[in-house]
Amino acid sequence: MSKVCKSQEEIANEAIKHALKALKKRHLLEEAAHAPAFQALSRPFAFQGSEWKEKAENLQVELQQCYKAQSRLSEQLVVEVAESRVSKALVQEKETAIGDLQKELTEVREESSQLRLDLEQKIKELEVIVSENSELKSQLEQMTSKAKNAEAENKMLIDRWMLEKMKDAERLNEANALYEDMVQRLRASGLEQLARQQVDGIVRRSEEGSQVFLESNIPSTCKYRLNAHEGGCAAIFFEYNSSKLVTGGQDRSVKVWDTNTGSLSSNLHGCLGSVLDLTITHDNRSVIAASSSNNLYVWDLNSGRVRHTLTGHTDKVCAVDVSKVSSRHVVSAAYDRTIKVWDLVKGYCTNTIIFHSNCNALSFSMDGLTIFSGHVDGNLRLWDIQTGKLLSEVAGHSLAVTSISLSRNGNVVLTSGRDNLHNLFDVRSLEVCGTLRAAGNRVASNWSRSCISPDDNHVAAGSADGSVYIWSISKGDIVSTLKEHTSSVLSCRWSGTGKPLASADKNGIVCLWT
Repeated sequence: MSKVCKSQEEIANEAIKHALKALKKRHLLEEAAHAPAFQALSRPFAFQGSEWKEKAENLQVELQQCYKAQSRLSEQLVVEVAESRVSKALVQEKETAIGDLQKELTEVREESSQLRLDLEQKIKELEVIVSENSELKSQLEQMTSKAKNAEAENKMLIDRWMLEKMKDAERLNEANALYEDMVQRLRASGLEQLARQQVDGIVRRSEEGSQVFLESNIPSTCKYRLNAHEGGCAAIFFEYNSSKLVTGGQDRSVKVWDTNTGSLSSNLHGCLGSVLDLTITHDNRSVIAASSSNNLYVWDLNSGRVRHTLTGHTDKVCAVDVSKVSSRHVVSAAYDRTIKVWDLVKGYCTNTIIFHSNCNALSFSMDGLTIFSGHVDGNLRLWDIQTGKLLSEVAGHSLAVTSISLSRNGNVVLTSGRDNLHNLFDVRSLEVCGTLRAAGNRVASNWSRSCISPDDNHVAAGSADGSVYIWSISKGDIVSTLKEHTSSVLSCRWSGTGKPLASADKNGIVCLWT
C-alpha cells in the first residue's frame, strides 16, 4: 500500500515539473515570437500605421492573458499540491488505523481463543462439581437417615431416662417425706428439752441442717470495707449457719467472702451479665444468680463450677429465691412480665406465671407453697406455686415495690418501695402492722433490698445518701444510722447467726457491720 502511495506522489511531482517546463518553454517562445515586433515598434519610423499599433495592442492583451493563465495555473498547482499533502496525511492516518485494527483483531482473536480454553476448563470443572454434588446429595440422604434414626433412638433414651428420673424423684420424695416425718417426731418429742436449752441467747434445733438462732445486736461499727465489685454491687446473701457472704455485681462475677477475716474465699465465673439478685439453697451447696443476660446461673459451691444455666426468660432477670422447705424449687422474676418456677433436679421450668406488671422482688413462704411478689405497680401479690393462680393481692405502696423479706417465723413480710416506705404485713390477714420511715431515707433503685434481723426485732435498709438505717420493729423508731458508704446503698443483709450486717453500694463497696 505504501509503495502505491509513493508512485502516485512521484507521478504528481513529475506532472507538476512537466507543466512548469511547458509554461517556461511557451513563455520563451512567445517572447521570441514577439521580439521582432517589439524591436520594430521600438525603432522610430515615419510610416507606422494604425494596423501595427492595433496588432501591438492585441499582442499585449494576449500576453496579459497568458500571464493571467500562468497565474491561475500556478494557483491551481498550489491547491493541488496542498490537496495532495492532505491526501497523503489521510492515507497515513488510514494506514495507522488499519495497523491498529489489525493488532486489535489479533488481540481479540487471542483473547477469544483463551476464553474458549477457559470455557472448556470451566465446563470440565462444572462437570466435576456436578458429580461431587450428586455424591454429596447421596451422602446427605444417608446422613439424614442416620440422624433420624439417631433422633428416634435419642428420644427413646430420653424417655427412658426421664422415666428413671421420675422414679428416682418419687423415691427421693418418699425419702424426704419419711425424713420430714422423723423430724416432726423428733421435734414433738424434744420440744420441751429444746425450749429449756438456752445458753447466751442461743437456741438450737437438734436435727441436722437446722438453722441457728442468735439474738441480733444493733450494729454500730464498720469492721471491714471490701472492694467487692467494679461498677456496683446489688446482690448479697449469707450462707446459712455460716459467716461466709456471697456477693454479685455489675462486673459479672460472684464472690464468696469470709466475714471473720474480710478475705476473699472463692470467685465464681460463668455469668454473662450483671448480677441483680442472689440466693443460696438451705444446704449451702448451690448459689443461684439472677442476671441481666436473661438467664439464671446455678453454681456448685464446693467445686465452683456452673451446675445449671436456666434459660427461658426473654428480658433481664431481677429477682430469685429458693424454697425454704426443699432446695429443689426455685422461683424467678424478669422484666418480661413473667414469674417462673424451676426444678433444680431436672434443670428446667415447671410453671410460668404471666402478669401485666413487672415483678421486682419475690420470696417463698415458709411452707414453700406460696410465692410473695412485689410489682412495679406497687402491689403485693400471693401466688399458688402448684397452679400459678393468684391467691391474694394488696396495695402495698404508691410506687414500685423494690424488696420483699420474710421474717424468721414466717408471720410477717417486709416490703420496701420507691415511695420511701417500709411496710410490715401480717401474712395471715395481709394487713399493715407497721410502717417504717425516716426523713433522710430514700430508696435508691427498683431493686434496693432491705432485710429483717434474725430475731425479727429490727429492720435494716439502705438509702440513696449512702446511709444504712436500722429501725426497731416494736417501737417503729430508728435506733441507729450507719454511715460509711459514699454512694447509694443498694442492698442490706443480716447474717442468720445474728451478726454481722452486710451492706453493698453503687460503687461495689461492701461494708460489714458489727
